Amino acid sequence: MSNAITHKQFKKPQVSVIIPMFNVEKYINKCISSVLDQTFNDFEVICVDDGCKDSTLAKLKQFNDPRIRLIQQVNRGLAGARNTGISHAKGQYIALLDADDFWHEDKLAKHVSHLNSRPSVGISYCSSLFVNDDDKPLGIGQFPKLKNIRRRDVLCRNPIGNGSAPVMRKAMLIDYVNCLEKGLCSKTFRNKGREKCHQVRTEYFYEKLKQSEDIEFWLRLSLSTSWKFEGIGQALTFYRINPHGLSSNLEAQFSCWKAALALNKASQPSFFNRYYSLAKAYQFRYFARRAIQSGKSDTAWLYMGKALKTNFRIIYQEPLRTLNTLLCTVLLKLLPYNVYKSLEKYIMGQMCKLKAEVK
Repeated sequence: MSNAITHKQFKKPQVSVIIPMFNVEKYINKCISSVLDQTFNDFEVICVDDGCKDSTLAKLKQFNDPRIRLIQQVNRGLAGARNTGISHAKGQYIALLDADDFWHEDKLAKHVSHLNSRPSVGISYCSSLFVNDDDKPLGIGQFPKLKNIRRRDVLCRNPIGNGSAPVMRKAMLIDYVNCLEKGLCSKTFRNKGREKCHQVRTEYFYEKLKQSEDIEFWLRLSLSTSWKFEGIGQALTFYRINPHGLSSNLEAQFSCWKAALALNKASQPSFFNRYYSLAKAYQFRYFARRAIQSGKSDTAWLYMGKALKTNFRIIYQEPLRTLNTLLCTVLLKLLPYNVYKSLEKYIMGQMCKLKAEVK
C-alpha cells in the first residue's frame, strides 16, 4: 500500500511533477534542485520511493520545501512508480521527470504557456540534450518532430523521446479512463480499466513491461483519444546516457518493444499492417546509434543493416539522420576509436546546431 508522508497543506498546484526514485543517491540532488529552481513555481513535487535501499531518502530530506511530497511503496518498477505518482497528483498538468535527469530552469514555464495557449494539445514535450554521468553535455541530443503529429509518428518515431520530456494535461488522462470504460482500447486495457478506473490508483503505464512502457502508453493514447501531441523546439530536458556502454541488452530491448506494440495491435490491425515494418526499421536504426555511442562497431553494423533491409523508406523519409548514422557506422568500423570519437563529436555538434536553427 502507498503511504503519503504528512506535509504542510498548500493550495492546489497548477503542475504536479512526478519523480520515481529507486537507488538514485548520485543524481537526486541535481534532479530536485532543477525543479525547485524553475522560473515557474506553482507546482508540487511528488517523489515516489520505489523501494530505495541507498541514501536517496536521506538526501531528499535535506530539501526543506513544502511543495515536496514523498510517497512510499514496495518496488513496482518505473511504470508502477509513475502510476502511483499520477494517482496522487493534484495539478491541472502532470510533468514526468526521471530521477537521473534534470531540467532547464524555464521548462515548466514554457510548457504551461504552451498548454494554456493550445487547448487541443494533451501532451506537450520538448527537445532534449544528452549529458554524461557527471552532468557534462555530450554535444548530441533529441530534436523530434514538433507539430502535425499523427498516429504513425507516435508508432514509428516516438516524438516525445524520453520519460523526462512530457508534460501532460490531466483532462487527457480523464478522457482516457472514459475510453477504457467505453471499451475503446484493446481488451487487455479495457479489462484493467473496468477493474481500476474507480479506484484510487489507475494503471496508465503498463506495469508488466520493464522497458518501452512509455512508447506503449503514448501509442495507446494516440489510438484511443483525440488529444494532440505537440512539442517545443527549445531543449528543456537534460537526459542522462552512458556513451561508453549499451544501456542494456539490445535484443531484450527489442523484445520489450515488440511486446509493447503487440498490446495495441489487435485494436488497429490495418494501421499496424501498414506501418509496423517502418517502425521496426527506425527501431533498428536507433539501436545502431546506441551501439555507435558505445563504440560497438560490429553491433552498429548489424543493426544498421537490419534497419535498411527491414524498410528502405527510412532513407528518403529521414535522409539526413539515416545517412549520418550509416556514415558513423562505416567510420567507426574503419577508424581508431579515439579518432572516430573526435570526428563524431564534431559532426553531431553541427547537426544539433542545424536542428536548433531549423526549429
